[in-house]
Amino acid sequence: MRAILEIAMTHFPQTNSQNRATRVKMEATASALVQLEDGQRTKARIQTVSVTGGLLRMARALQEGDFVEVAFQTQSGPVHGMAEMLHPRRISADGILQPFRFIALDDNDHKTLSFAVNSTSERNFLLGNQSSRKV
Repeated sequence: MRAILEIAMTHFPQTNSQNRATRVKMEATASALVQLEDGQRTKARIQTVSVTGGLLRMARALQEGDFVEVAFQTQSGPVHGMAEMLHPRRISADGILQPFRFIALDDNDHKTLSFAVNSTSERNFLLGNQSSRKV
């Protein structure tokens, strides 16, 4: 019975239009690996993250609605999840900013991500540092 309780479950993040999820900025060196449905991989920098999604700086935009796997490292550990790409926000000389929303995370990844976001947000609140929230 104990083995059954330890099986990882999948978490399906839900957005709440009344209450936005807390977002935190990632460190400048935070890289992410994005794997497309066809198996191709591309590297990105993760700019901000929340328990419902994030913002990637990429060399080229992906199609809005593309389903991908996103993996990145936080101070609390690695996070890996399934995501849907949203409409690109800004195109600049150093890349494209493209948001994504998580559609499925393993419970362990969700816990790691939640802990990283919450601890960073609390630390920044206590330090009075709202402009440079980093994970």
